Amino acid sequence: MSKPSPVLREQSTQDALQLAYWLTDPQAEWKQWDAPYYHAANAQKDGAQSDHLPSNERMIAVEGQAIGMVTRHPEQPQAGGWWELGILIYDPQFWGGGTGTQALRDWTGLTFAETGAHVLTLSTWSGNERMIRAGLRVGYRECARVREARLWKGVRYDSVRLDLLRREWEQRPA
Repeated sequence: MSKPSPVLREQSTQDALQLAYWLTDPQAEWKQWDAPYYHAANAQKDGAQSDHLPSNERMIAVEGQAIGMVTRHPEQPQAGGWWELGILIYDPQFWGGGTGTQALRDWTGLTFAETGAHVLTLSTWSGNERMIRAGLRVGYRECARVREARLWKGVRYDSVRLDLLRREWEQRPA
């Protein structure tokens, strides 16, 4: 039996409660991987609104159940063609099985199709090895690493950025 593929879709009203739970649960495991050094610093900013436009984010759903989301925003200046992407799989049961890689592949394709993007980037930290592997599998390359830039639980980690050019995406093997 093959595992179900993720689907990227607009957020529904039914997703709102699940999303609110993921974002406000102080013990949510995803917060250990998605730039945890920021979550600790921003813990007092409860109720902060996302600066992403709804058209620049989608829910990741598997068999109709929302399990995470993808986001994107243009880097300044907006006419430069540089977009930063993000991906979060909130539900740990979907970590490490290829769901995030497929969602990132789909989001990359949609971003190139829906925007004038010339280059896409992903920013993470060296402690998030799953995100780095997913980006590499999709075709991104490491383009920057700032050594020991992130401090988390007394350990120094690198800040890592991956990039993908439109022409590389269009020339990839089918």
